[in-house]
Amino acid sequence: MRRAVQSIVDQDYPGQIEVIVVFDATDPVLPDVVTGPARSVRGVVNDRVRGLAGARNTGILEAQHDFVAFLDDDDHWFSGKLEAQMNVFAQHPDVGLVGSAMQVDDGRTTHDRPVPLTYVRHADLVRDRIAALHSSSFVFRRDVLVDRVGMIDEDLPGAYGEDYDILLRTSRVVPIRLVDEPLVSVRWSGQSFFYGKWAQYAEGLIYLLDKHPELREDRAAAARVGSQVGFALAASGQRKASRTWLWGALRSQPLNARAWLGLLISLRLLSADGVARVANLFGKGI
Repeated sequence: MRRAVQSIVDQDYPGQIEVIVVFDATDPVLPDVVTGPARSVRGVVNDRVRGLAGARNTGILEAQHDFVAFLDDDDHWFSGKLEAQMNVFAQHPDVGLVGSAMQVDDGRTTHDRPVPLTYVRHADLVRDRIAALHSSSFVFRRDVLVDRVGMIDEDLPGAYGEDYDILLRTSRVVPIRLVDEPLVSVRWSGQSFFYGKWAQYAEGLIYLLDKHPELREDRAAAARVGSQVGFALAASGQRKASRTWLWGALRSQPLNARAWLGLLISLRLLSADGVARVANLFGKGI
């Protein structure tokens, strides 16, 4: 947390930055960081639904400025992040969200993950989650987020997929732009909050399919998300249920590697954690 907060305080961006550290079901204990002019740090307690979604919403509502940004406590920003993104907002007043590419850190090596687009439409996000677009890179116009898009969905099971949900909802109402530079370092390791919670993955993804019908209506999107659900169910030991999803994905996408890996896991020929670790070595996720 100290590294995360210090990376915000140390931004090259010359404007005011208010850092709000949200503590979930625990008393605030702020990290020892060096602040300077135009920087403030304060801690608050999540008074909404416990977990990631409620904590994000607590911070959003506490924020006093026109823009809000997210940063998970195991990630950190590079010094030019905010300045690069605020320049995009200045050039494109219609934009509601600016994200960026990221650098993945697995604790041993780092991998830069570029983003494929600079302008993102809703159809782009239905077709492709754009995995390199991580929530720790997000900067929103606060009024757009609160008044037009809506807050983070606190009903989402375990808050898994909250980033994809907010991207889909944002892209319906305002343009999204991306900076194709790795402006944030994202830690992918066994210490991640979501790491290995396979049953929760599946539950969250099924919720998103029900909430966003366009994901089921688009053949490629349905196969992509269906293969993720099937893989997660297989990894959680729900092997019979997993095969329904995996065969459905393969009927649409016979070369879907995730679906084939899920089938092997459902037959106990592969370990899900082993597959995930190998993917992480290449800066990829499941």
